Amino acid sequence: MLFGFMKRKLRYLLSSSGQAGAGDDNKEKRAEQHMPPELSTSLDENVEALKNELSDGSDVKVHRFRFGPDLCYSGALVFIDGMTDSLFISEAILRPIVSWRTCDELPKARDIARTVSSDVICAGEVQLIASVSDCAASCLSGDAVFFADGCPEALQINAKGYEKRSVTEPASESVVRGPREGFTENLRTNTALLRRKIRSGRLRCESLTVGKRTQTHICLMYIDGIADKKVIETLKFRIKGLDVDSILESGYIEQYIEDAPLSPFSTVGYSEKPDVIAGRVLEGRVAVIIDGTPFVLTVPMLFVESFQTAEDYYSRPMYATMMRIVRYLAYIIAVFAPAIYISLTSFHHEMIPTTLLLTIAKAREGTPFPVFLETFIMVISFEILREGGIRLPRPVGQAISIVGALIMGDAAVSAGIVGAPVVITIAITAVASFLIPMQNESDTMLRLAMMALAAFAGFYGVAMGTFAILIHLATLTSFGAAYFDGFAWTRNLQDSIIRMPLWTMKRRPKHIAKGDTVRIKSFIPPLRPHAGESNRQAGDD
Repeated sequence: MLFGFMKRKLRYLLSSSGQAGAGDDNKEKRAEQHMPPELSTSLDENVEALKNELSDGSDVKVHRFRFGPDLCYSGALVFIDGMTDSLFISEAILRPIVSWRTCDELPKARDIARTVSSDVICAGEVQLIASVSDCAASCLSGDAVFFADGCPEALQINAKGYEKRSVTEPASESVVRGPREGFTENLRTNTALLRRKIRSGRLRCESLTVGKRTQTHICLMYIDGIADKKVIETLKFRIKGLDVDSILESGYIEQYIEDAPLSPFSTVGYSEKPDVIAGRVLEGRVAVIIDGTPFVLTVPMLFVESFQTAEDYYSRPMYATMMRIVRYLAYIIAVFAPAIYISLTSFHHEMIPTTLLLTIAKAREGTPFPVFLETFIMVISFEILREGGIRLPRPVGQAISIVGALIMGDAAVSAGIVGAPVVITIAITAVASFLIPMQNESDTMLRLAMMALAAFAGFYGVAMGTFAILIHLATLTSFGAAYFDGFAWTRNLQDSIIRMPLWTMKRRPKHIAKGDTVRIKSFIPPLRPHAGESNRQAGDD
């Protein structure tokens, strides 16, 4: 009997501990899942829960009112002041709800949100939500949230009306001929600008949200049937896999998704002009539009894109080709000019004409530093002046850039710190670097590296550095596309160094576009009017 009692007692204790353990496991599972709290049927509880979720800020506005037939319902509208359109809230949301007096059948309190959504308010975008976190996210996005007493659902009403910059010409990509409009910091404005350029139903726009704290909205835009599906899937995978606090600018996304983060060359393109992005999307690329920045990213990117401008396609082919060749030469000068000067004056005097060699020797007669240190001082001085001109206000920055360079260069030569040939070399290098703004970061780093190699081994060091750069460029890829593509003997040569006439570019780049690669059908330009055309013109006269 005693043994049976102890057995029953032990079984009870084991079952109790098991239930307690199971209860604890369920709590842990619920905590790990982070399930958002659902809305209740109490208006006051929902409003207080939302205010707590938004930290009860002073800009969180709560408008309570009664509505419906005989004012039988209680409601509240919650929004953040400064992010919504107050006129829209008054005229399209509050006025219709408060003026609602008649209905065929009085809806139940649980269904009042659905009734208001379908029969009362005059908003273009309305969505039912049922959790406090969704309500908070809606308010933080610039929407208004409508609660009704007795209803466990809320309405997310699109009422965005925050201040935004108007569409203006981008300062970083000015053109003589071409559209003057540029992207802004507003996501929907940017997507609309791109849709105005590409009025095709196959232009896809997919939305993503990145950043635990910032909740930044991102749109991927591409043409279905032209863009490579593998590129789209890879891009989505890389963006969705980001577990970061904040995304404040497109540069964040660029550094997170690029193929070679340690390379001096960027493998993600960008632009501030809708026509440039539209042209790249039509070639098969994917545009990444980030809310809060006017710079739109495109992938894949090729090295030749850095030397192309929108104006190349609006001007004559021969002139556009000549200007592209000038840009390539300018990039070579920006990277190699100081290194070549150091090599010639330090190791290879026999390669300099005698008259010029005597002039250089006379100019450097009183300088106390070796050629490398002399050139390095001027390069760093130029970078300081350029950075100061960018960071200061525009009127002051221009004066600093121009006057500062003239005064410092003349003073350095007069004081005998550097020679005049070094000042000329660095000035040419600085002007050449302005022609390729997309490669400013790479040419600055490569310039310093080539200078060090030239000071170490002369032209042999420059040759080793050149081979290393070419090998690195040949091994780079951008979302599966060869970064150096466009220099091989393929049809892509039509739009690399040489810009052929538009009517000869019949196909899109083969390493970027998949599916529909035909850009235009066969076309022969009219070289002279036909006889029938001439007779018709004469008859009209």
